[in-house]
Amino acid sequence: MKRLALSVLLPAVLLFASIPAFAADGAKAPAAAAAVAKYDIDPAHSNVTFGWNHFGFSNPTARLKTIEGSVELDKADLTKSSVSVTLPLDGLDTGVAKLDEHVKSADFLDAAKYPTITFKSTKVEKAGDNGLRITGDLTVHGVTRPVTLNAKVNKIGLFEMGPFKAQAAGFDAETVIKRSDFGVNKYVPAVSDEIPVRITLDAKQAK
Repeated sequence: MKRLALSVLLPAVLLFASIPAFAADGAKAPAAAAAVAKYDIDPAHSNVTFGWNHFGFSNPTARLKTIEGSVELDKADLTKSSVSVTLPLDGLDTGVAKLDEHVKSADFLDAAKYPTITFKSTKVEKAGDNGLRITGDLTVHGVTRPVTLNAKVNKIGLFEMGPFKAQAAGFDAETVIKRSDFGVNKYVPAVSDEIPVRITLDAKQAK
């Protein structure tokens, strides 16, 4: 009888002992899935600017006004975050219509053939208290090269304006690229090869 009782009781004990473990695993899974949230880039409050030296006389700038993309944000560990951005060249603006046309022509960016610039991060590292190093693949003029952005976290938190409320994240970043690395060689070095790029980015959590 004792052997029979043990043979019945032991599996029951093991079954009930396993229930908390399964419950704990089940509780952890949604938390892990929710750790990374998608934030859509707000084009009204984001832009990319770049500049160059023109034959030693001046330092014009241009702005890419149209920004599409998203940030996959892990607020608990920003190194697990990622960013993907597309910049249509029809949003390029130097403030001078003829210069816009020239920069977008086959002499430079050849927007008719390569209508967008894209960036997709491959690694995010911490750099000081508020800093990040974001490495990714930048595609310009049909050429893809690795680029590292030196970024700063401006703010992550609730954005409120009137009835509108949303979780938001804001960043600034900068880098310097060599346009000749992307096959954009016209007038180098009279028109500078090194192009400083500055980015300000506002993103709102997707619903």
